[in-house]
Amino acid sequence: MAALNNRNLKADAEAIFRAGLQAVDPEVCVRRHLRLDGNRLVVGETAYALDRIGKIVVVGVGKASTTMARAAEAVLGERIAKGLVITKYGHGVPLAHCQVLEAAHPVPDENGVTATRALLDRVAGTGPDDLVLCLISGGGSALSPAPAAGIRLADKQATTRLLLACGATIHEINTVRKHLSRIKGGQLCRRANGAAVAALILSDVIGDNLDIIASGSTAPDPGTFGDCRAILDRYGLWDRIPGPVKTRLEAGCNGKIPETPKPGDPIFARVHNQIVGNISAALGAAEKVARSRGFTPLVLASTIQGEASEVARVLCAIAREVTLSGHPVAPPACLLAGGETTVTLKGTGLGGRNTELALAAAMELDGARSTLLLSAGTDGTDGPTDAAGAFADGSTLRRAKALGLKPAACLADNDSYHCFASLGDLLITGPTRTNVMDLQIVLIAA
Repeated sequence: MAALNNRNLKADAEAIFRAGLQAVDPEVCVRRHLRLDGNRLVVGETAYALDRIGKIVVVGVGKASTTMARAAEAVLGERIAKGLVITKYGHGVPLAHCQVLEAAHPVPDENGVTATRALLDRVAGTGPDDLVLCLISGGGSALSPAPAAGIRLADKQATTRLLLACGATIHEINTVRKHLSRIKGGQLCRRANGAAVAALILSDVIGDNLDIIASGSTAPDPGTFGDCRAILDRYGLWDRIPGPVKTRLEAGCNGKIPETPKPGDPIFARVHNQIVGNISAALGAAEKVARSRGFTPLVLASTIQGEASEVARVLCAIAREVTLSGHPVAPPACLLAGGETTVTLKGTGLGGRNTELALAAAMELDGARSTLLLSAGTDGTDGPTDAAGAFADGSTLRRAKALGLKPAACLADNDSYHCFASLGDLLITGPTRTNVMDLQIVLIAA
């Protein structure tokens, strides 16, 4: 991509994005909240007397679980009696005291079922004198499938695919997931047999809701079977979900199956949850680097959600206002946003929410001479692709058409990936082994 207005905005945007990533490095985040203080282990704001702990068991789920575990091993070393973490294929790192198992994301697979069974066995082997240290990050929902009685893995896979394709939010998807599981929605704590449970959590959801991150394995669940029915009705999925799922949810709505554990349940009496990193931390670091590179930064929101293409239109409208009037900030400016958009699948192409947002932005920015947008996932994976996201500017449409591409048709077919791949404007990071949702960076040169 050519320099815009004598600035290489593409390089600036990537540097700002990577600063955000560095701020939520899982090892750094864990080490801030896990330390030894004499004969005490301090986890977040809770201290445990080591001479009163029988054994320490470490378990983890999520895209960042192995790097979080590496930090825990650096602190605890041989004090770890047993350890097991589950992460996405290709995201593992060598560990000395914790077994690493890999599984599929975002649709669960049999390896995930086997790995989750092993994790539950580790926790079930604890008792009142022990401590279970849980390392939880985004992606944990798909990576820890433990189908409830009467539910097959195939049923969960089909339900997950339907929810992902309809544009449901992660809050809605995880509400349903919790009620089809034996581990989610606080149910991991039922397996701890009265052991103390301390969870360090890297948030990938808007609002840092403990019950939503990785479907809240260590948190009370305010959701109900009735909420699940309402979500599926809202998206017209009730008559499309597998029969066993419908049967279970109907039984739950009729009070024939126990609900997930709610706030106040005694199983949470010795459970402590601590957020160690989130999108706000990433935005704060991005803001500092943007300023150091000569831009006036403005954080618009850390709670962006909605259809990716609609969010793109709003961000580009603000960018146009900056160019035209100098409001709400004068150029050179950096608009920053974070959150998680959705895509309602209507085509058969390849892409994710970030490349879709970028391609929609390209439509809005066509001809703009001084504006660039980068939308990218902090986990390094945008939907089912190997890209984190993509860059778009005022030349994107022109260059695409010169290659014989039809950007509008690509957008309609949800085929944003191939469009940006042809242009060389994908951001490829590889696995970042962290996950705090997505960052949108809009640069407007002077």
